[in-house]
Amino acid sequence: MKKLLLFPLIAVATLLSGCANDHIIHMRDGSTKVVEGKPEIDKATGMVIYTDESGRQQAVNQADIKEMSSL
Repeated sequence: MKKLLLFPLIAVATLLSGCANDHIIHMRDGSTKVVEGKPEIDKATGMVIYTDESGRQQAVNQADIKEMSSL
């Protein structure tokens, strides 16, 4: 019985952990960017560095961001 419950729990946890890394950045101009992984903030420059959906590294000024949230 325990084995029957263990497999679905592992499957759900695996699916949820795969989605937990993506984030959404809502810009002040109304645009939205879906990014892979958690964006990093470069405190020296005030830029937020992220990897876009195409796998390219991008940077945007932190002042241009309205909100960041995880998916």
